[in-house]
Amino acid sequence: MAWIMLVVAGLLEVVWAIAMKRSDGFTRVPETAVFLVASIASFVLLSRALRDLPIGTGYAVWTGIGAIGAAIVGIVFLSEAASPLRLASLGLVAAGIVGLALSSAAAH
Repeated sequence: MAWIMLVVAGLLEVVWAIAMKRSDGFTRVPETAVFLVASIASFVLLSRALRDLPIGTGYAVWTGIGAIGAAIVGIVFLSEAASPLRLASLGLVAAGIVGLALSSAAAH
């Protein structure tokens, strides 16, 4: 259950990051409201997941999901660059997340 909460928390990090960008410096009320709700929910789920997961693994997976997800949303929906180096770097982040998750599972 901790892993499910962690993944959902990471996905909500993507939501709040995109909402923060779209809020135009917190001047748009609907986007700011989405940011607030998603960020609070993300932190609550992260804190609950960390009851059972190591902090290093949990935090790295959470931020990694958020970083990769926000970058993908930026590329697909916001016309951000998708250079080979950028995509390869995202792949390295993903490999790091998988490695941490596997090493954490092997330690238990």
